Amino acid sequence: MGLFLNSIAPYDKYKMISQDPYFVDKSALIEELIPALGREQRFFCIVRPRRFGKTVMANMIGAFFGKARDSRDVFGHLAIAESKGYEEHLNRHEVIYLDCSEVPKECRDYRSYISRIEDGLCRDLAQAYPELELDQSKAVWDLLSFIFEEKEQKFLFVIDEWDALFHMSFITEEDKQEYLLFLKSLLKGKSYVEFAYMTGILPIAKYSEGSELNMFLEYDMATKIRFGEYYGFLHSEVEQLYERYRLEAAEPRITREELDEWYDGYHTMGGERLYNPRSVVSALTNNQVANYWTSSGTYDSVFYYIRNNIEEVRDDMALMVSGEHIEARMQEYAATAMELVTKDQIYSAMVIYGLLTYEDGEVFIPNKELMVKFEELLLNKEAFGYVYRLAKESAKMLKATLAGDTETMAKILQYVHNTETPILTYNNEVELSAVVNLVYLAARDRYRVEREDKAGKGFVDFIFYPYRTNGIGIILELKVDHTPEEAIQQIKEKDYILRFQGRIGETSGFTGQVLAVGIGYDKKTKEHSCKVEIL
Repeated sequence: MGLFLNSIAPYDKYKMISQDPYFVDKSALIEELIPALGREQRFFCIVRPRRFGKTVMANMIGAFFGKARDSRDVFGHLAIAESKGYEEHLNRHEVIYLDCSEVPKECRDYRSYISRIEDGLCRDLAQAYPELELDQSKAVWDLLSFIFEEKEQKFLFVIDEWDALFHMSFITEEDKQEYLLFLKSLLKGKSYVEFAYMTGILPIAKYSEGSELNMFLEYDMATKIRFGEYYGFLHSEVEQLYERYRLEAAEPRITREELDEWYDGYHTMGGERLYNPRSVVSALTNNQVANYWTSSGTYDSVFYYIRNNIEEVRDDMALMVSGEHIEARMQEYAATAMELVTKDQIYSAMVIYGLLTYEDGEVFIPNKELMVKFEELLLNKEAFGYVYRLAKESAKMLKATLAGDTETMAKILQYVHNTETPILTYNNEVELSAVVNLVYLAARDRYRVEREDKAGKGFVDFIFYPYRTNGIGIILELKVDHTPEEAIQQIKEKDYILRFQGRIGETSGFTGQVLAVGIGYDKKTKEHSCKVEIL
């Protein structure tokens, strides 16, 4: 047993995860990897956003193949136990497990970082093969090659978060090249490598312009079909977890619909819907939906990717916050650009990082957990110009609406119009919905805002479902060249108020008032008029 060679840590960590009440069995991944053992194409790099199960799967692989512990107690009741390769490979391999996010005490330079790995591996090998009297002053790949020549022993490598070093503040450009050379020397063209499984956040090409690691087959969520179902929770898996939650929680407070709203929305290249796994487990464990995945970062983490081209992306941001999809070319080379400038580069990187999702040639904000971060961005970054200014008016707009202050509402809408908003045409449903969302952006803290049925000339209703059961609901209808009274009449005729009985009343006992809000716009006078009425 060693720090890296046949460490018990992967077994211990995966066993702990497997005992979690909301554990999901993804062990079928192992069956897909077994045929690659000892083959030419035995190098796999899994590219996923953080908290999408990369480390759990790495621990699973180390626990299954490694000799450190008999892991039959963990895997005997999982899907892999039904595989014909189960007995042949369970705990039969020499596993070298590296967690590259770990650093030595008071680490301030690359040499300290890499020496921990090199020296640790040399010590582990010397202890495992004392009869060979290994010279620990030699390079670790030389020792591994010598062991292979003497014993014909091969090693299975599991390297988690291989690119963590590139995000460390003390690392220089020269250090990065030296690190790539280290990995190349350790893995590339080596007969002792039986298999290599590596995880990272961004594609290898982001860091390596040469051929150092070109033996790896990379699998990301947006462009590769294979392995898509193993990282993130599938719809069917969340269904099972939710039923488990309903049975085990003393007072279940989460609805199935809330899990969809908050954590669903990712898509694999193969067409599977994916939920953020960490957030789903955290929500069910805590009996509360909240920002779990994004809680460790601010809206600035979103701003980082768009800061170099705000002018070109701000209209898209306004539309995406409205729930719209934006056309984009998701190509791997775009995400690897060192400077993100074009929209395709920006959106590709954001998809890779999990800040956007991609489907059928379009990018969009996947769920409420991410939507909250984008809303914060628009409310806090003046660099967004008109979008920021409109968003800042949204608190006043909501307050005026709830108070029935139609004069203030009309003034705010007039201000919106006078800003010469590029997306404000009033003859396009998509662009109109974006403007309405912006002027009511602050309402998202208190309401679930949804677009509803198309009506009239194609303009769209908005329904504001309050999170409090005794809150004030809002049904909003905007009409061009019609009066606000006509807009309210349409709300009544369509019986939109019944939506509150169906959406809220059945699940949480909604008892509050519902306001009908009519907004009229006159194309000739370019003026707005408003009316608020209790239904």
